[in-house]
Amino acid sequence: MLQPESPSQLEAAPRPQYRWYHKTAGLITVILLFELGVFLVVWPWAGDWDLAFLPYDLRYIWNSNYFRGAVSGLGVLNIYLFFIEVFRLRRFSVN
Repeated sequence: MLQPESPSQLEAAPRPQYRWYHKTAGLITVILLFELGVFLVVWPWAGDWDLAFLPYDLRYIWNSNYFRGAVSGLGVLNIYLFFIEVFRLRRFSVN
């Protein structure tokens, strides 16, 4: 049989204290995620993408629209992680 919880157990646990270097590391992570995400979404469809000096077999895969879409998908994933981190950082600043 379960015992009822005492009032001291019902109190909220203390919130963790975040230092300046935690917030700075989070901010750097957010900036890098956003920049990498935008780069990976845009670069496969730019004209410079075709300038890679690759053997013919790899060039065929490199210029494939499926491969370009996969790279752009990684960019979208990075932008998604950017939004998750931004909301996590907002939780830091409320502290």
